[in-house]
Amino acid sequence: MAGLLDILTQTLGANTTNQISRQIGADPQATQSALAAAIPMLLTALTHNASTTEGADALHGALSRDHDGGILDQLGGLIGQGNGGQGGAILGHLLGNKQEDAQHAIAKSSGLTPQQIGMLLTVLAPIVMGALGKMQRQNNLDSAGLATTLGEAHGEAAQTSPGLIGLATQLITGGDANSVLGGLAKGLGGLFGGR
Repeated sequence: MAGLLDILTQTLGANTTNQISRQIGADPQATQSALAAAIPMLLTALTHNASTTEGADALHGALSRDHDGGILDQLGGLIGQGNGGQGGAILGHLLGNKQEDAQHAIAKSSGLTPQQIGMLLTVLAPIVMGALGKMQRQNNLDSAGLATTLGEAHGEAAQTSPGLIGLATQLITGGDANSVLGGLAKGLGGLFGGR
């Protein structure tokens, strides 16, 4: 059974990364670095939100209603329109008042501007939710199963990029943004380094 990171790695292949690069006006290599930092950030936020029964139930409901994975078959349209509305709403829910800090942290680690990272995140957030929704539907996950799946993906990402996951966790759970920014710049690992 493919895990969440496997689905995301497949979905975010070279062609998709190049499309995102063109959309945000960035070099593909810098975009790949930004994706490698952004995915642990979003995964950490999702795992944190699903760490309570209420949060897991809310996420399960949102995935059931709005994110069945169909978006993964329509990436060209998603990337072309930027999907600011849906992506922006997801980011607002996941990152809340940490969104700007997250954008600056990812920008610092990738060399892109915070504005480019903002555009990247609005495209990436629906993709991550779509991948999670696809897993939920295919594996018939309830709220507890969803939380477990997120925990496993978070653990897998922590093994691959422990510095990124640690810093993302610090930021999401209320760490000092400036120390997180400095640490993230030093700790950028290769979540998709094998590609």
